[in-house]
This record gives sequence, structure tokens and C-alpha cells, in this order.
Amino acid sequence: MWSAGKKRSKLGRFIDRRGYSQTELGEVAKLNKNTVSKICNDPSYTPSVATIKKVMKALKKLDPKLKSGDFFDI
Repeated sequence: MWSAGKKRSKLGRFIDRRGYSQTELGEVAKLNKNTVSKICNDPSYTPSVATIKKVMKALKKLDPKLKSGDFFDI
């Protein structure tokens, strides 16, 4: 697993468990790779509302039952 020994956010752990890469998430959500990296690797980072919406739109393609509260402390 790529994240061995790294701090990961809830979102980072989720995509690791599902077998997706940060690159794939960035492409589907149409986000910059630096933004996706920050969201997945920094548990204290709070993204903008627009970024959260993009991420959630991409994740809901995998599982429509997911909620933003599952990944972000808002």
C-alpha cells in the first residue's frame, strides 16, 4: 500500500481502501494534483466548499450514499 507510514486524511484512507489513486480522483473531480494531495495527506486541511463539492460529486459516482461529513469536518 502506498500510504504505509504516511499520515492520511479520512478521504486518503478511503481511496486507499478502495484501490483508487490520487491521480484518478483528481481527474474525475477535475482538481489540481496539489489540491488532491493536500486533501488526502493533511488531516488538518479544510478545503473550500467548491472543492468539497467537486470531490463529493466524484465520490458519489462510486457510492451515492456517501456524505461530505464522512470525509470533512464541516
